[in-house]
Amino acid sequence: MSQRSPEINLTLHPKQGIALDTEANEVLYGGAAGGGKSHLMRVAAVLWCASIPGLQVYLFRRIRDDLIKNHMEGPKGFRAMLAPWVLCGFVRIVDDEIRFWNGSKIYLCHCKDAKDVYKYQGAEIHVLLIDELTHFTEDMYRFLRNRLRMVGLSDKIPAHWQGRFPRILAGANPGNIGHLFVKRTFVDGYDTYEPKRMPAEEGGMLRQFIPALLEDNPSMASDDPLYENRLAGLGSEALVRAMRYGDWDVIEGAFFDCWDPARHIVRPFPVGMGWTRFRSMDWGSAKPFSVGWWAVVPDAMTVENRNGQPITLPRGCLVRYREWYGAKKPDVGLKLKNEAIGAGIVEREVADGKIDYGVLDTACFANNGGPSIEEQIRLGMGKAMPFRTADKTRIADVGAATGWGGVRSRLMGDDDGNPMIVCFSTCHDSIRTIPALQHDANKPEDIDTDGEDHAADEWRYACASRPWVRKTQAPAPRRPSDYKPARDEGDSWR
Repeated sequence: MSQRSPEINLTLHPKQGIALDTEANEVLYGGAAGGGKSHLMRVAAVLWCASIPGLQVYLFRRIRDDLIKNHMEGPKGFRAMLAPWVLCGFVRIVDDEIRFWNGSKIYLCHCKDAKDVYKYQGAEIHVLLIDELTHFTEDMYRFLRNRLRMVGLSDKIPAHWQGRFPRILAGANPGNIGHLFVKRTFVDGYDTYEPKRMPAEEGGMLRQFIPALLEDNPSMASDDPLYENRLAGLGSEALVRAMRYGDWDVIEGAFFDCWDPARHIVRPFPVGMGWTRFRSMDWGSAKPFSVGWWAVVPDAMTVENRNGQPITLPRGCLVRYREWYGAKKPDVGLKLKNEAIGAGIVEREVADGKIDYGVLDTACFANNGGPSIEEQIRLGMGKAMPFRTADKTRIADVGAATGWGGVRSRLMGDDDGNPMIVCFSTCHDSIRTIPALQHDANKPEDIDTDGEDHAADEWRYACASRPWVRKTQAPAPRRPSDYKPARDEGDSWR
């Protein structure tokens, strides 16, 4: 490139600079809205392409319209940023592709549906940029990460960047369909700023989480001085904590926005032998199965929540005192034989005394020319209480005793604010998955089944088997359209 080439603005703030220059090659930058994630990615893409001939950068967002509006157009998009270089012929922008004079390219890509990742099966990705990683599923992320490779470019990488390519730079806010996997992958158990070498089964890269707040992007204050006020006015305390302060322990747009750990998680206590007990099950093989054991509170009692504070459980409250989640890792099943599942159920409830009944997904009772799944499970259970068919209603009128409304009614509790369903603090997978479940974008009254919904389905079966309706009608679940997160203009698995 000529010594007199026109200048373009590639300015970054200090926190963005850390993400650019880190030795880690699998980085999550972000947390709060307005931290400058999108701008960082554009600058990094241009700088690396200009410095490394033949570099191939793939920039992803889930939806193409969002990709174009956030990265190609606007006063800070690629077209405006690269205009001086386009005018002098150093860069050409052709459709969703940016071509540099030295053979480097930036591809603007999207994956609206899970199957869309296969469009990139033959891609050789040197730099993978993913904007709003929580909009993607874990399977999509793992597939795209698998396309990273760096062949024949090692001698073209400047000395101070040697060993740092291929690389991933992702940005995200808390919430959405990928919240759980992003939190588990980058946030939980990692020291902030401390790169960590991952094992081969996790990709083997040097991983790092760099949290970013609105304060880390001073440009936002000058470009849009009222942006912080709009974040504060989101209307939901949890949403403000997630979007303003990057709090990964709250979930934006959760289906069960009435879930409260202080009300719904209790410390284990002795369950009376005379209490009604039952089990519920959602079957799975390649995907996890979930079995829950429940007891019905016979008379109002006081127990301790997970923080040791007293909480009242009314008569009829459901207590989940044990669970068996059949997974070898998040959302990946054990593929156990059904007879082994049955034997495992009996082994876990042998000390419970009488189990009054069990409910199981109706599909397990289908007979397709051989023993049904239920029959195979029952074979492993011997003389233990067999399952009956569960009520599989998903969507029912608000306040109904079945479907998700039945679960919501019990979570909302009685008119005094006491919960009608709780779980022991030892039920890790319910606690891990249920609060993170999101609305189905096409059917807001239902849960997005791309999420890890197996425990939630089984909770639904349990609630439908013990119908209960609040005297005061429970409010409808908030739909995605009810949440108005601010746009980012500047831009545990145990």
